Amino acid sequence: MTTLGTLSAGADVMGTAGTVLAARQVERYFPIRDGALQRVAGHVKAVDGVSFNLERGETLGLVGESGCGKTTLGRVVSGLSSPTRGGVFFDIDVPTRARLDQVLAIPEAERTEEQKAELSGIEATHRIDLLEGQAWKRFRRNCQVVFQDSFASLNPRHLVRDIVGRPLKVQHEASGSDLTERVVELLEQVGMGPQHLYRYPHQFSGGQRQRISIARALALDPELLVLDEPTSALDVSVQAQILNLLNAIQEKRNLTYLFITHDLSVVRHMADQIVVMYVGKVAEAGPTEVIFETPQHPYTQALLGASPDLDTDESRFRGLEGSVPDPARPPQGCRFHTRCPVVTPTCGWEVDDVVLRLEDEPGLFDQVVGVEQRNAFDADLRFADPAAAQRLLTLIESHRVPSAMREAIEEVSIANRTVTVRFQPVEEVELTRRGPGHVAACVLGDRQSS
Repeated sequence: MTTLGTLSAGADVMGTAGTVLAARQVERYFPIRDGALQRVAGHVKAVDGVSFNLERGETLGLVGESGCGKTTLGRVVSGLSSPTRGGVFFDIDVPTRARLDQVLAIPEAERTEEQKAELSGIEATHRIDLLEGQAWKRFRRNCQVVFQDSFASLNPRHLVRDIVGRPLKVQHEASGSDLTERVVELLEQVGMGPQHLYRYPHQFSGGQRQRISIARALALDPELLVLDEPTSALDVSVQAQILNLLNAIQEKRNLTYLFITHDLSVVRHMADQIVVMYVGKVAEAGPTEVIFETPQHPYTQALLGASPDLDTDESRFRGLEGSVPDPARPPQGCRFHTRCPVVTPTCGWEVDDVVLRLEDEPGLFDQVVGVEQRNAFDADLRFADPAAAQRLLTLIESHRVPSAMREAIEEVSIANRTVTVRFQPVEEVELTRRGPGHVAACVLGDRQSS
C-alpha cells in the first residue's frame, strides 16, 4: 500500500504507483450577496485549502460531519464545480507531481518566467478545470460519480437500458443490439441481469437503484470513481452488499475510489487512506489503521467516540457537543477550538467567542450600541447601560467562560460604558507530521519533523 503523501504543496512526495488525482490547496468559496444591488458581502468557505494525493488502485476516504465541505470537494474533484483557487490534477506521474510541488512551494511573486511557464504547462496538461478538447473528454471518461440519492440521479422517465447505456451512446461506443449486450454485461457485473433492462427506476429497491448507478458509472471503464455517500440511504444489510460489490469491482478492475462518507465503520472497511475534514479544512489525514489506532486530532477522536458501530474505549474518546461553526465566518486558529474538550489558551480564542459563550445571558448584548473591532482578537464593545458593561466584565472574569479562554485574554477592561477585550493573537494551525504519511492540524500531540 502506498502512503498518502503530504497534504501541502512543496512537501515530500511519496508513492510510486502513479497519482490518479492530486489536489493542491483547493478552495471553493460561494459569494454571499446582500442588498438591492446584490453586492458581495462575504463568502461561504465550503472548501478552504485542501490538498491530498490519491494513488492508483487505492481508496481514499473523505470523512466529516454534514457541512464540513466533503461533498463540495467531491464535486470539484469530479469536474462538476470549478475551484475558486488551487487546482485538482488528474493522471500526473510522480516526477511531474514532484516538480509541481517544488514550483508551488515558491511564492508566486518570486517565480521566474521559466517556472511560470513550466507550471502553466503542467496545468494545461493535468489540471481538470483547465482541460480542453480531447484532454477534457478523456478526463470525463475516466472520472465517474455515484451519487448519494440513487432515485434523484436516475431519470425516472428512462428505462434501465437507456440509463446504463447512455454513456456508451454519448461516447459513440455502441448502439443497437451491441449496446443492449454491453448493458447486460454491466448489469451482470453488479448482480443484476437482462430481466431488468426494460424497467423504470421506481420499480426497484434502493439497493437495486444504487447497483444501476454503479453499472452506469462503470460503462466507460473509468480509472476513478467518486462515491458520494453511496450507502447512507440504504438499510444496513443492503449497505454491506453494495460495499462488498464495490470492493470486488475494484479488485477486478484496479479502480481508484474517492469515498465520501460520514460513517466511520464504512470507511474503515473501504479505505486505504483517510482525510478528516472540518469546516472546509483538513483536520487529520493518514493511513486508515493509523487514524483508527492513534488519532492525533480531538475532532477525529470525537468522531470515533460518536460512532456506535466501533469497538472503542469509551474512556479514551468523547462524543461531539455543539454545532459546526458558520463556514462564512470560521473560527481563528484551530477551527475546532469552539467544541474541543481539550482546548488550550493557544488554540485561537477571539472576541466572537465571548458572544458565543454568553449569548444566553438575558438582555446582555441587547444593550450593545456600538462595536469597534480592530481584528478578530481585539474589540471595544460600547453599551447603552453602564450596568450591562460591568456585568459583561464580571462574566468574562468568572467561570462562565472556560479557563483556557480566560488565560488567552491579554486585556479586559472597562472605561465608562465601553468594555475592551483583547485576546492573544494566533496564526492558523497548520498540518504537522505525526508519523509516516500521517498529519494533523492540532497544537497538541507529538510532532515529527518533515
